[in-house]
Amino acid sequence: QVQLVESGGGLVQAGGSLRLSCAASGIIFRINDMGWYRQAPGKQRELVATITSGGSTNYADSMKGRFTISRDNAKNTVYLQMNSLKPDDTAVYYCSAYGSSGLGFRRYWGQGTQVTVSS
Repeated sequence: QVQLVESGGGLVQAGGSLRLSCAASGIIFRINDMGWYRQAPGKQRELVATITSGGSTNYADSMKGRFTISRDNAKNTVYLQMNSLKPDDTAVYYCSAYGSSGLGFRRYWGQGTQVTVSS
């Protein structure tokens, strides 16, 4: 099994920055795409950004220019640098990875990390 552990969430004032990290561990055969999603209270989970193993990125429109996703393949770790944070960015942020522990590919999820942006 692949386990994902996020870190780096917290409380920040509007206009501030946070950097989230997510490390994959366990039995890892291969990890393809990694990404971040978020879920605000009363709302559905939504895409924040994804990154392929080759480094190609995709962002939700509202995050373009403010958030940057990156990854370290050697460490099986994905990062999310969040700048110019707004109160609307308040949510639980979930790491996701599409990979395999040797028995077929599936999507894995982390437990989530809370990001709170105060006005």
